[in-house]
Amino acid sequence: METNSNSASSKPSASSLRWRILSRAVLHRAKNPDESQLGMKLISRKAAKGFNLIPCQLLNHDHESRDAQFCYTLPTQGCPKLVLTQRLNNNANLTDFEICNRHNIDNTGTVCQWPSEDVLAYYCLSHADMFRSKRVIELGSGYGLAGLTIAATTEALEVVISDGNPQVVDYILHNINTNSGAFGETRVKPMKLHWNEKEVSNLSHTFDVIVASDCTFFKEFHKDLAQVTELLLKKPGPSEAIFFSPKRGNSLDKFLEEIKDNGLLFSITEIYDTEIWNRHQQFMNGDESWPGYEKDHCYPLLVRITR
Repeated sequence: METNSNSASSKPSASSLRWRILSRAVLHRAKNPDESQLGMKLISRKAAKGFNLIPCQLLNHDHESRDAQFCYTLPTQGCPKLVLTQRLNNNANLTDFEICNRHNIDNTGTVCQWPSEDVLAYYCLSHADMFRSKRVIELGSGYGLAGLTIAATTEALEVVISDGNPQVVDYILHNINTNSGAFGETRVKPMKLHWNEKEVSNLSHTFDVIVASDCTFFKEFHKDLAQVTELLLKKPGPSEAIFFSPKRGNSLDKFLEEIKDNGLLFSITEIYDTEIWNRHQQFMNGDESWPGYEKDHCYPLLVRITR
């Protein structure tokens, strides 16, 4: 965690604003409703439903627990429904912060389901052919919606759903077990993967496709994320990584500099799906279901990375 030695009158740093967001999740309210609230809104623009591409319904909530079960209805005829156990939004506690500090990770995987994950899952559902008979890994998966969607709908050979947070990996394992009947012959497994690992036993250069969403926000993780992407992409032979991420100032650009430094190529596509673009346009034109929507912070670009 970086520190900010500026005076109280200075503009808060991005990292300090992120930690205030997480503390607000613990306290269920902002302790200091001052001008920094605007900054926090710029850092975190999570909407209650996001792009709402995959309809989601609350199944049940144990009021003695922070968890709830949600049913995701994949919007393609014949696709199974997926049941995911996940945290209720803004339901963190001090134990979460202790685990983050111990493992040098952020807590965004348990704070909520992020909008780009919905976009990634929808895109993968619409492009099933690129995963058929392939080995696939999802990085920074959170509760695993995209990875589970790939496993349930694309006839992939293997899907590894990974995250660096051991708490999140427990949720992934639970969600894999809950939906195991939907995967057919596809092998599906969870994995705790910290992006700074230099060697990944039996996995280095073996994946045909890497997928990730909303993983390029934190600049302090850019170098490790780029390196692990290069490490996991299969060689020899064709392979690619599919990332969805908003620009968020220069954050995405800085990550792509690291991608180039690792000898990889990339392309960026802004309009990659008609339905997603139409919903983006609606939000830009004042759709009130996503207050504070801004293209730079909210609309995920499609980044394809190859050797």
